[in-house]
Amino acid sequence: MGYHRRIAPAAVPISFVLLLLCESSLAFYLPGVVPRDFQNGDELQVKVNKLSSTKTQLPYVYYFLDYCKPSKIMNSAENLGEVLRGDRIENSVYVFKMRMDETCKVACRVKLTQKAAKKFKEKIDDEYRVNMILDNLPVAVPRQRKDGNHALTYEHGFRVGIKNKDKKYYLNNHLSFKVMYHKDLDGDDGRIVGFEVLPSSVKHAYHEWDDKNPNLTTCNANTKIIPGSQTPQEVTPDTFVVFTYDVTFEPSEIKWASRWDTYLLMSDDQIHWFSIINSLMIVLFLSGMVAMIMMRTLYRDIANYNQLDSREEAQEESGWKLVHGDVFRPPVNYSLLCVYVGTGVQFLGMTLVTMIFALLGFLSPSNRGGLMTAMVFLWVLMGLFAGYSSARLYKMFKGTDWKKNTFKTALIFPAIVFSIFFVLNALIWGEKSSGAVPFGTMFALVFLWFGISVPLVFVGSYLGFRKPAIDDPVKTNKIPRQVPEQAWYMQPIFVISIGGILPFGAVFIELFFILTSIWLNQFYYIFGFLFIVFIILLITCAEITIVLCYFQLCSEDYHWWWRAYLTAGSSAIYIFLYAVFYFFTKLEITKVVSGILYFGYMLIVSYAFFVLTGTIGFYACLWFVRKIYSSVKID
Repeated sequence: MGYHRRIAPAAVPISFVLLLLCESSLAFYLPGVVPRDFQNGDELQVKVNKLSSTKTQLPYVYYFLDYCKPSKIMNSAENLGEVLRGDRIENSVYVFKMRMDETCKVACRVKLTQKAAKKFKEKIDDEYRVNMILDNLPVAVPRQRKDGNHALTYEHGFRVGIKNKDKKYYLNNHLSFKVMYHKDLDGDDGRIVGFEVLPSSVKHAYHEWDDKNPNLTTCNANTKIIPGSQTPQEVTPDTFVVFTYDVTFEPSEIKWASRWDTYLLMSDDQIHWFSIINSLMIVLFLSGMVAMIMMRTLYRDIANYNQLDSREEAQEESGWKLVHGDVFRPPVNYSLLCVYVGTGVQFLGMTLVTMIFALLGFLSPSNRGGLMTAMVFLWVLMGLFAGYSSARLYKMFKGTDWKKNTFKTALIFPAIVFSIFFVLNALIWGEKSSGAVPFGTMFALVFLWFGISVPLVFVGSYLGFRKPAIDDPVKTNKIPRQVPEQAWYMQPIFVISIGGILPFGAVFIELFFILTSIWLNQFYYIFGFLFIVFIILLITCAEITIVLCYFQLCSEDYHWWWRAYLTAGSSAIYIFLYAVFYFFTKLEITKVVSGILYFGYMLIVSYAFFVLTGTIGFYACLWFVRKIYSSVKID
């Protein structure tokens, strides 16, 4: 089952180019691990990942609860992204033999203490799910769709247990695993292409317990447990719980390269196409306005201005030419503007390179933590471009203290983000969650910041400041011109607020899926759609800023520098407001700490979005202003 079968037929004629882009990210899939061939009887080690809940957003290690433990717990190698996500991958007692079915295999017997029973009840209350991995495939629970469709849906991980109407807690202590494999046509080897589980609660009975040879009366090697047919295992203190499992191997036609289709199934592809069409309509509308301004109004204005022979005639004119002596006057706090523009360039470079790698399949979900790791390292490396662009702009403003400007470029944004992150991490530590970043990783992040990013910012700034200053197309008057009183609809707050609506409108549908993947434990892998939406966002930010900047200059208001940045950047306010809406309509978070975590992280995301979109709008407006003022004759 390839991804090319999922694109909605009705959407195909929309754009062949768009289809190629989306197909490239979905069909060209690099699974992230080398395929492994298993022979009959080869040992298969099931690894345990973490306990996760969409209600608390706080992950815990698997052995936080009193599950069966192997004689020695060993951690698998973790990358930076896995640590930041709270992933801990460890070995388990669940060991299979390739293509050898087992029934009612006893994992262990555990006596629940008062504390252990309380933990289990808390995790059942918060709807925690257990995540396991076999040959880099996460375990999935098949479910029937509620809409009458016979196709199965898959949930990630299985629930710790259930709570009935009588407020009694039952533990899922019996697991029925199904391992699907694709047999090699030329030999007897097989590759694992599916890993499913059906959990159930069973109160196992036995005459006398023997650790070496447990003999259960509820099931045996010849009797399979049918879910729901046995008395469930209640969670009560000072009781013994027997953990058991079945495993069956089933041949499958699914090929190894397509084995992640189950997890990456795009059931909402038509909604994504609607998102792109909606965004394209916005871009076409804005492009029409920009074309009208550039082709008709501006050409007519430039022709009229260039035909004026006398200074008296020029004084009678009104419009954007009258502010030519002030339009390139450095703004208030121009150093801070340079800092944010440089940071925005850093973000833009990181985002573009990350998306290119994601489109090529290198950052697939099977490469655990790969996306997060790539973003961190690319952010650090892009410090070179941040310093360069900040210094070039700073020198254009006739700034002289380039070292101070560089220092602020290297520190302001990361310091704000790191401060918020540190507070949130302290809260996670307080909850004893595995999502807390260890001290060693914190030290590594600080080293990446000060050891690599800051020096690169200084190198880029040094190179940028050595370049000749960018010359203005027109000279700036010594005495600033008085700005006439503006109409209510040209007031900065109103214009900036309006400017952020269209960029937000271009991305808000895709934003829903991104938030769902982050906060509802889903995989996001439709980078083809995301890349198209990102390009549309860049165009929308540039065009809306140019349009509003032109109207501002026509009303003889030359304070456009900061307004250009804030016009596109204000879309971040709508991003955060949408995050608030999503919190109250889609999530079931009840804990105060979890709510603080959600809004803290969404504040960081919105802040980053502000820096990115603001920089795009600023550079578009700078290009536009330089273009129009270099086209007229100034006496």
